[in-house]
Amino acid sequence: MKFEEAVGRLEAIVQRLEAGTDDLEAQLKLFEEGVALSRNCEEILSHAEGRIEELLGDATGEIPEDLTGEEPLR
Repeated sequence: MKFEEAVGRLEAIVQRLEAGTDDLEAQLKLFEEGVALSRNCEEILSHAEGRIEELLGDATGEIPEDLTGEEPLR
């Protein structure tokens, strides 16, 4: 699933959970799906961040500062 699709599905899940119209079992299944989608999105973003850092490092010849604002990678 592409990142944008996963985020869209997460938004739909949040709306349904906030509406509170589903029974508990359905809500638990939605929550479980949401957690899996969230983890998938985190993995996609982490991979993209790594690619960006690699590309920036290739362009400058240096290892760039971590994009999360943490100490530079050395």
